[in-house]
Amino acid sequence: MKHKTLAVSLLLPALMLAASGTAFSDDDEDEKGGFPGRWSGGGKPGVAPVENPQYLEECGGCHFPYQPGLLPARSWTKLMAGLEDHFGENAELPADDAKAIEGYLVKNAADRSTYKRSQKIMKYMRPGDVPLRISETAYFLKEHDELSRRMVQDNPEVGSFSKCGACHTQAARGSFEERSIRIPGFGRWEDD
Repeated sequence: MKHKTLAVSLLLPALMLAASGTAFSDDDEDEKGGFPGRWSGGGKPGVAPVENPQYLEECGGCHFPYQPGLLPARSWTKLMAGLEDHFGENAELPADDAKAIEGYLVKNAADRSTYKRSQKIMKYMRPGDVPLRISETAYFLKEHDELSRRMVQDNPEVGSFSKCGACHTQAARGSFEERSIRIPGFGRWEDD
């Protein structure tokens, strides 16, 4: 009886430690690096896919329909307030449409999301940062720091970091995992 109690008392902490390994893991989608030892908060991998038909039509008609979980709510609010000069273009919408789209973006923003990638984006965000481009976020810069100009800007099939779907083959589904990256003219991306 004494041996069973001792075995259980030794086994229980080991099982708890093993189980906690997934809770402290940053590897939500076959990534390397990240935030060792930091609580991941759980949640689904990636970012929530866009499921708003109005946003898909109005915004996705001109560019990749960026998932709301890629920026915090304050960024989406500022972007929607400046549609008359949206990165050099007039993207103004009727007031009701703009309000509805902004509501969708803010409600599903990175700082309100339960998706792991959104949570990671926010972990790298300084309080008060209001990035207007996803490619300006610290998390994005960290994840793309090994890519050369030749692979992106000088690549005629990519041209810009703003064209997520050019390399992230599952981007429209909200998945940016490494195993689905194919850089045109360079092939599958493998982080060393």
